[in-house]
Amino acid sequence: MAYVIDGNNVIGQTPGWHRDKPGSRHRLLGEVSAFAASSKARVTVVFDGAPDERVPDGASFRGVKVYYPGRGSDADSVIERLVAGHRDRRGLVVVTSDRQLAAECRGLGAKVLGSGEFRKQMARIASRAADPGDPGEADAPAAGSVDEWMRYFGVDGERE
Repeated sequence: MAYVIDGNNVIGQTPGWHRDKPGSRHRLLGEVSAFAASSKARVTVVFDGAPDERVPDGASFRGVKVYYPGRGSDADSVIERLVAGHRDRRGLVVVTSDRQLAAECRGLGAKVLGSGEFRKQMARIASRAADPGDPGEADAPAAGSVDEWMRYFGVDGERE
């Protein structure tokens, strides 16, 4: 599966992130790159505004391709061009909360996922990656606590 993400829309779904545009972009790219690695998806993020010096237009950030619109353009136009030029639009998911962009992308044959729903999807995948399947691991005692570890494994610490 391939994703084209309207970065500013996803940032807008996270309370407080709008206050620090460069920091928010970087945090989102970190989360999206973890999502891409865990889900084995090809991911492209398009941000409105001027390019970030750390991640310029057309660069790759941990496997995630990043684009910005040129002067006088916007992220929606870039996303529409990316969708129109994609060879397998039925295997493409556009992440946006913009109704007009969603309608355009659906008209081109792509699937559309709302930004909030995508955040939930990233959280589920991150949760699975953090919990490799051991249901008790989240409840495991901290390192260095021998007594707690002994209780965790059912060993009585006070043997006679």
